[in-house]
Amino acid sequence: MKKAVLYTDGACSNNPGMGGWAYILRFNRKTTENSGFEAETTNNKMELMAVIKGLEAIPEKCNVEVYSDSAYVVNAFLEDWISSWKKRKWRNSEGKPVKNLELWQRLVELSEFHKVKWNKVAGHSDDELNNRCDRLAKAEILNHKEN
Repeated sequence: MKKAVLYTDGACSNNPGMGGWAYILRFNRKTTENSGFEAETTNNKMELMAVIKGLEAIPEKCNVEVYSDSAYVVNAFLEDWISSWKKRKWRNSEGKPVKNLELWQRLVELSEFHKVKWNKVAGHSDDELNNRCDRLAKAEILNHKEN
C-alpha cells in the first residue's frame, strides 16, 4: 500500500466568524498545498475540514500519517472518543448531540478507507509544515477580509 503524509490546520477569526483551512499533502513524490474559506464557521469546523479535504485529495487507499495541532481532531481518534460517540448514537458524555456531526461522520468514513496514523504536533512551534498550514489557513481569512 502506498504512503502519504498529510499536514493540516484550521483557523477562525472571532470564533465563530470567518475561517480558513489548509493542508499540505506529500503523495507519490509530489507535494500539494490547498486551502479554503468559509464566511461563518468555527475553528473546530476548520480543523475538521482541513483533514477531510486532505484525505479526500488522496486518489487511492493508502497509509496516511496525519499531523495536526488540533487536540479536538487528533484526540477523538487517539483517545477513541469516536467509539464512545457511536455507542451513544453520536452523543457526547453529557448526552448532548456531538457538534459537527456530518463532518465527524465524513472524517470517520475517510479514516476507515485509508489506514490513518494520527500525530499531534505542537501548534506554533518549530514544525515547518504545521506552520506553513497555519499561514495558508490564516491567509484565506485575510484575503476575504480585504474583499
